[in-house]
Amino acid sequence: MLYNQLGESDLKVSDICLGTMTYGKQNTIEEAHEQLDYAVAQGINFIDAAEMYPVPTGADTYGKTEAYIGEWLKHQQRDKLIIATKIAGPGRGFEWVRGGAKAIDYANIKQAVDDSLRRLQTDYIDLYQIHWPDRYVPRFGQTVFDPTQVKLSVPIVEQLEAFADIIKAGKVGYIGLSNETPWGVTQFSNAAKQLGLPKVVSIQNAYNLLNRVFDGALAEAVYYENIGLLAYSPLAFGFLTGKYLHGKPEKARVTLFQNFGQRYLKPKVSEVVAAYVDIAKRHNISPAQLAIAFVRSRWFVTSTIIGATTLAQLKENIESVNVVLDKEILDEIDAVHLQSPNPAP
Repeated sequence: MLYNQLGESDLKVSDICLGTMTYGKQNTIEEAHEQLDYAVAQGINFIDAAEMYPVPTGADTYGKTEAYIGEWLKHQQRDKLIIATKIAGPGRGFEWVRGGAKAIDYANIKQAVDDSLRRLQTDYIDLYQIHWPDRYVPRFGQTVFDPTQVKLSVPIVEQLEAFADIIKAGKVGYIGLSNETPWGVTQFSNAAKQLGLPKVVSIQNAYNLLNRVFDGALAEAVYYENIGLLAYSPLAFGFLTGKYLHGKPEKARVTLFQNFGQRYLKPKVSEVVAAYVDIAKRHNISPAQLAIAFVRSRWFVTSTIIGATTLAQLKENIESVNVVLDKEILDEIDAVHLQSPNPAP
């Protein structure tokens, strides 16, 4: 397992990060702990959660993922692990999250951090992320910015000032963004530099063979600001394994949860997935490992977040660290991408 420096932090995170958003919905606490034990045994030191997990989120499951991790974490050597979680922002409903008050302001940040610390049964969170911006942005498959949707939001400086207090209190080590835009990245970075406030060290955005939007303006932003990408959804909700090419498998997320993963139900997705599956087969690589290895190969990716509902899936995904894509394979991947760029942005 490789370990990479996360932005300008002193955190060295494993090349693979264990995502946990199924814990409490599709995975029991026993299955969650089995996955955590296995991941750590393979050298993974980086675990990512969120206060709203598991997903699909609901009032009956809110906070369960962190609670499951907390029951495991209390038996671990804490300083050997890097724990990341997230605060849910406004704009998506979820009235059960902190009583519906979700502005990224001091009161909400303090409550969200304290609640996560309690559920995680730890004294500090290594990396604390804004799950999605406080302001309006197109998100989760939307690609067009609509000025009529712009609303009042907490100024970025005020958000950073609140995080500065939380960091000073020792509750959080570093902060990160998620589902952010190039404008947001530069605004957070510039405000931090100009006012001596905590600098963002990471961004967690979707990145996979079907969605390489990050290759453009976001890649430029993180290059100049020295921010690491924590790439989520490297398998595109499992579509890149090829398992949806011939129907919907029983117990798969898109099968179980209606209207879930809509960005991957667009017209050209199946055709492009089939092309990538064919590349994998011709080079004797599993489609899942091809997809993860591609994400890991990008210069701006600090850690790739994988998730699984079964231990067998988790083992296959982690074993992708042993797959190195040569120039021939990367050229074949780029040829498909040029023909059908970003079918699921």
